[in-house]
Amino acid sequence: MEEKLVFVSVGATATPEQESFVRLIEDRLRSESLSPKTVGRNTFSADAPLKAITELMEHCSGIVVIALERSYFPAGLDKRGGPRQGSLADVRLPTPWNHIEAAMAYTKHLPLLVIVEAGLKAEGLLEPGYDWYVQTVPLEATALASNEFNGVLADWKEKVLALKPGGDAPPSRGPRALNPAELSIADLVGALRPVQLWSVAIALAGLLAGAFSLGARLVPPMKDTPPPAQGVLPPKPQAGDTSGRG
Repeated sequence: MEEKLVFVSVGATATPEQESFVRLIEDRLRSESLSPKTVGRNTFSADAPLKAITELMEHCSGIVVIALERSYFPAGLDKRGGPRQGSLADVRLPTPWNHIEAAMAYTKHLPLLVIVEAGLKAEGLLEPGYDWYVQTVPLEATALASNEFNGVLADWKEKVLALKPGGDAPPSRGPRALNPAELSIADLVGALRPVQLWSVAIALAGLLAGAFSLGARLVPPMKDTPPPAQGVLPPKPQAGDTSGRG
């Protein structure tokens, strides 16, 4: 089977546990005939990061987001200074590039496989409820052997294999073709655009004007019959004349 490239969104690892976990996922992808590619890890470019990421995604058929702890805040405030200010404790955040690259891949309709280290703050594109499944796992090899992980991976891989590199927009559903024989006059008028309505109105006005003009030409004008002079009797009808029949 020909290997397909998949984009892996992961920041620079900070601990041996993180590095080992990322390598486990990369090895698992290779065992599935998928080649993991990460800008700054195994793929390098002289271009600016966003340009390098965009060009690399053009050759990939899917994305794996590995969200690991990047920043840790023992304590802090949320919405500081406002009426809804709240206290924060033990806040763990991943690299913001996870959100950026996930959003870029989503706009390209690349299948997403999202893996989040347990304990990270669920927010942005890494929280459940979107068009992809978010797996929160500990940084252990056993997490990659669970039924849940294997099932989600198999479903994601099926979508990757069915997609062309660089993503492929889902087929758009255009408006249903109208059958004039099945439409009423009101439906036909409602289906017309404003410009078309004006054209129809002008055409109808022209037809009516032409009909009146043609009718005036075909019907001879009525001649006025002068009334009989006062004191003069109308002529007496001749034999066989029925014009005076009552």
